[in-house]
Amino acid sequence: MSGDRAFVEAAERELLPLVQRLHRRIRDAVVKAFRERTSDELAGVAGDDGGDTIYGIDRVSEEVLLEELGAHAAALGGLVLVAEGLPGGRVVLPRGRDAASARYVVIVDPIDGTRGLMYQKRSAWVLTGIAPNGPAPKLSDIVLAVQTEIPTVKQYLADELWAARGRGFSATRVDVLRGTSAPITLGPSRADGIAHGFAMLSRFFPGARDAIAALDEEIVRAVLGPPPAGRALCFEDQYLSSGGQLYELMAGHDRFTADLRPLFDRLLAERGEPKALSCHPYDVCTLIIAEEAGVIVTAPDGGALDAPLDVDTPVAWVGYANEKIRAAVEPALRAALERRGLK
Repeated sequence: MSGDRAFVEAAERELLPLVQRLHRRIRDAVVKAFRERTSDELAGVAGDDGGDTIYGIDRVSEEVLLEELGAHAAALGGLVLVAEGLPGGRVVLPRGRDAASARYVVIVDPIDGTRGLMYQKRSAWVLTGIAPNGPAPKLSDIVLAVQTEIPTVKQYLADELWAARGRGFSATRVDVLRGTSAPITLGPSRADGIAHGFAMLSRFFPGARDAIAALDEEIVRAVLGPPPAGRALCFEDQYLSSGGQLYELMAGHDRFTADLRPLFDRLLAERGEPKALSCHPYDVCTLIIAEEAGVIVTAPDGGALDAPLDVDTPVAWVGYANEKIRAAVEPALRAALERRGLK
């Protein structure tokens, strides 16, 4: 059903305005909370209900999420809401409805990039993907996605992006102080390679950072050769937000990004350490916006990226700004993974 044009159009018509309103409410509530409360207060650990650690600021967004979607769920034919912080990672709305009878699956990350935002270092994002309900919905079933920037308190501009599968994408820049907005043009880099651009592997947290850094170095040297004395051939930006990383590719800021953390779980086990915190499906639920914008996103083996719509499955992904960059980087990436036995 995800490829059904009529369903895509219905989802866009029925849910796009609702989700955009929801995102704006979350954005405004979170920014207001930071204006009125301290970062230490909002950065306190509030729970661990599934998927990731829940911080105080996450609770602010969850309240808005349940209130807004709950008020409209019946009229929409029922929603299966998937999000971190919910008991078991999912809830059926309206409450008490049978999950099988719901029309839509709505997967949400109310704040993607919590850690950077709660210390007011960098913007976070509200992410939502919508798919037809079914026995085993996946990322590839998502037909509509919305991504909304939550700015830091000192920032007055914030972007809103959305896309329906096969219908292109749109982007708007909002002045959050004045409440005005205007369309903007975004597009991935047209560069032929990664030289003198941002290109990186994600290594946000302790665990396998040493091994990921070694892999990163091997890939870059294979593509660009050894760096000349006193020169930098490419750069990295460890943006601690999967939605933010996809945005940077869409905006032409980054040329290559790969989050391969799940591939290093075996190494961690050999070291006697637990699995690392990884990207989850809700972190990349707005994937179709990047794809509609022209970004190429794949699994580490070069195949299509897919995963069930839940809060637990680890996701490894690779993003290229264009086909020339993919052709330059992917062979080195796959060869380096093969040498290490990483799949």
